[in-house]
Amino acid sequence: MTAHYEVQGDIAIITLNNPPVNGLGLSTRQGIADGMAQANANPAVAAIVITGAGKAFSGGADIKEFGSPKAMQEPNLNSVIGVLENSSKPVIAAIHTVVMGGGLELALGAHYRVVAPGTSVALPEVKLGLLPGAGGTQRLPRVLGVEPALNMIVSGEPIKAEMLAMLPGQKLFDKVAASAESLAEEALAFARSVASVRPLPLVRDLKCKHPQGDAYFQFARNMVKGMSKHFPAPAKCVDAVEAATKKKFDEGMAVEREIFINLMWTAESKSLRHLFLAERAASKIADVPSDTALRAINSVAVIGAGTMGGGIAMNFLNAGIPVKMLEMKQEALDRGIATIRKNYEAQVKKGKLKQDKYDQRMGLLSTTLSYDELTGTDMVIEAVFEEIGVKEAVFKELDRVMKPGAILASNTSTLDVNKIASFTKRPEDVVGLHFFSPANVMKLLEVVRGEKTAIDVMATVMSVAKKIRKTAVVSGVCDGFIGNRMIEQYGRQGGFLLDEGCTPAQVDRAIEKFGFAMGPFRMGDLAGNDIGWAIRKRRYTEQPDMKYSKTADLLCEKGRFGQKTGAGWYDYVPGKRDAIPNAEVEAMIAAHRESLGITARKISDEEIVQRLVFSLVNEAAHILEEGIAAKASDIDIVYIFGYGFPAHRGGPMNYADQVGLFNVVQAMHRFAQNPLDDAKFWQPAPLLARLAAEGKTFN
Repeated sequence: MTAHYEVQGDIAIITLNNPPVNGLGLSTRQGIADGMAQANANPAVAAIVITGAGKAFSGGADIKEFGSPKAMQEPNLNSVIGVLENSSKPVIAAIHTVVMGGGLELALGAHYRVVAPGTSVALPEVKLGLLPGAGGTQRLPRVLGVEPALNMIVSGEPIKAEMLAMLPGQKLFDKVAASAESLAEEALAFARSVASVRPLPLVRDLKCKHPQGDAYFQFARNMVKGMSKHFPAPAKCVDAVEAATKKKFDEGMAVEREIFINLMWTAESKSLRHLFLAERAASKIADVPSDTALRAINSVAVIGAGTMGGGIAMNFLNAGIPVKMLEMKQEALDRGIATIRKNYEAQVKKGKLKQDKYDQRMGLLSTTLSYDELTGTDMVIEAVFEEIGVKEAVFKELDRVMKPGAILASNTSTLDVNKIASFTKRPEDVVGLHFFSPANVMKLLEVVRGEKTAIDVMATVMSVAKKIRKTAVVSGVCDGFIGNRMIEQYGRQGGFLLDEGCTPAQVDRAIEKFGFAMGPFRMGDLAGNDIGWAIRKRRYTEQPDMKYSKTADLLCEKGRFGQKTGAGWYDYVPGKRDAIPNAEVEAMIAAHRESLGITARKISDEEIVQRLVFSLVNEAAHILEEGIAAKASDIDIVYIFGYGFPAHRGGPMNYADQVGLFNVVQAMHRFAQNPLDDAKFWQPAPLLARLAAEGKTFN
C-alpha cells in the first residue's frame, strides 16, 4: 500500500507514501479510503490526521498513471474527497513542503487544515492545458476569496502558505504550525482540540460570492484572453470559478467536470501533457543505469570569455559552482567579466536578484591567462571559435593540464565531437555540451555523446544539467546534431519560398501566426546571417549537390548580417528589436527571381507553414532512424526549448502525429512535384513512410 495507517492514542494517522511527491495513484487512493473506513469503525479513534511522508504532502496526480485506466478508476479522487467530507469523525490535513493539484483538492476535502511554514501551494493544472478536476475551482474560491483563488488557478504558480495565511478572511488554513519539525505534534494537538466539535465544518458549505459579480468576471476574461491566445484552459478556469459564485455546489462541480473532460480532448492539452512527460523522459538514457556513480563536479573551467563563454559561466555561478575563466588576452577577460557584471546588475536593478546574491556569485568567478592554472578543476567547457583547428589546439592543451577523471566538454554546435575527442589521449572523458544563445537564458542543452564517451560521464553531465536548470537532450554525433541539422532544411525551404514569390515578412508572419516565437528571417537576423553563410560555403564544397536559394548569399555580400550590423533581411533602429521591412532587399529578391526566369506566384500561409514544419519533420525522421536521437519526444523537447516551436503544438513530431502522418506524406509528395523545390529532399524518410503506411505515430 502507498498509504500507511496507524493509531496514536485516540488519533488515527493516514500517511501518504508514494515517492517522490506522494502522487495520488490508484493504490494511494485505495489506501486513504481503507484507512478512513478503519478509523471510522474504531470506537477508540476520536479524530483522523492525513499527512504525507518525505518531501511532500502530495504533488497531485500520479504521472506514472497519466492516460491509463488507473487514473480514473474508482475510488477516483472525487470519491476519496467524498469519503473525507462524509466522515463521522473530524479529518485534519497536516500539510507540509508541497501541496499541489489533486493534493490541494484532497486537503480541501478535510474538515480542518494545519500547515507548516514554507509550504508551496498551487493548482498547476492550467500548465497541462487543463483545470483542477476534483473541486479545486469550486472549493478554493470558498476558502480564499474569489480573486486570489482565480489568480492562483489561472497562473498555476506556487505561493507560500504563509502568504496565503495572511489574506483577510481566509479559511484555507486553520493553523500555521511554528515549524516544519513541530507540524506532526501540533496537528495531533489540534485534532484532539476539535475532536468533539460538531457539526463538522465543510468547505462546500461556505458562501462564494464576488461583490462586482458579472463586471469582475468580464474583466478577468479580457485579462486572460490577452495573456493566453493559444491556450483554451485559462478562459475556461474563469467560467468554472464563475459557476462557483452563481450555482449550488453540486451544480458547480458538474460544470467543472464537463469543462475538465472537454479540455482533456483538446489538441493543446494533449500537446502540453506530451511535453510534460517528454521532458521527464529526456533525462533518462536507455543504457545508462539510474544508479551509475557520478563524478564529483565541484568546480568548472570555461575557455573563452565571449558572449557564449560568459553565458555558460553564469549558469554555474547561479548554481553556486565556482568558475575559472580562461582567455588569451587580459582585455578579452576584462570585457567578458564586464558583460557578466552588466547582466547581473540589470537583474539587481529589476529586483530579480538581491545584492548579496550578486556579490556571492561574482565572488565565485576567477580568471586566468594560463592553462596550467586549470589543473584542479573537475570539468572544463570550451566556448572558442567554431573551427576545427582552433578546437584542436585547445583540446591538446586541456589534455596536457587537466587532472585524470576531469570531464572535457566542447560547446560546438556543428563540429564532429569524435574528431575533437581524438585530439586527446582520453576520448572517454570528452563530451559535447551545446548551449543555446543566450546561454544564461535558454533552457535547452544538447548533450552530444561521442563514440567513446564513458557512461559515468553521460550520467554526470545529465545530473549537472539539472543543477544548472537546463533541459538536457542526448544527441549522437552528426553535422549539426539534432537541432541545427533540422533547422538547415527549414532555412532552405525559407529560401525557396523567396525564389517562388514570397517576401521575408510574409514567410515570417505566416509561421509566427502558427505560433513560432519568430520566423526564419527574423531568426537569421538575430543569430547573424554570416553564420549561415559560413555553413553554406562549407556545404558548397562538401555537398555540391545540396540545393540552396542564392538570396541569402546576395544579402551577405551586401554586408547585411542582421541585428548586429543594423541591417539584415530587415532594418533595425539602434536599441530596438523591431524588424522593419527593407524595399532594397525585396527588390534584390525580385531581381534574383527574374534572373532565374521565375514568375512570382501567390503562396498561401498554409503552404508556407507546411513546407517549413514538414521539412523539420522529414529531417527528424532521418535523425531518429540513424539513432542520432533516441526518441521522437526528445526532438520535440529540442524544438520547444531551443528553437521557439509553439508549445501548444507540442513540438514538430507531436504536431505531425496530430495532423496524421498519412497527411504529412501526401503533402510531401505534392511538394516534390514543384520543379523549384528539392524533389529529392521531399522523398519521405523510410521511417516516416513506414509509420504512415502502418497508420502509426512517432510518439
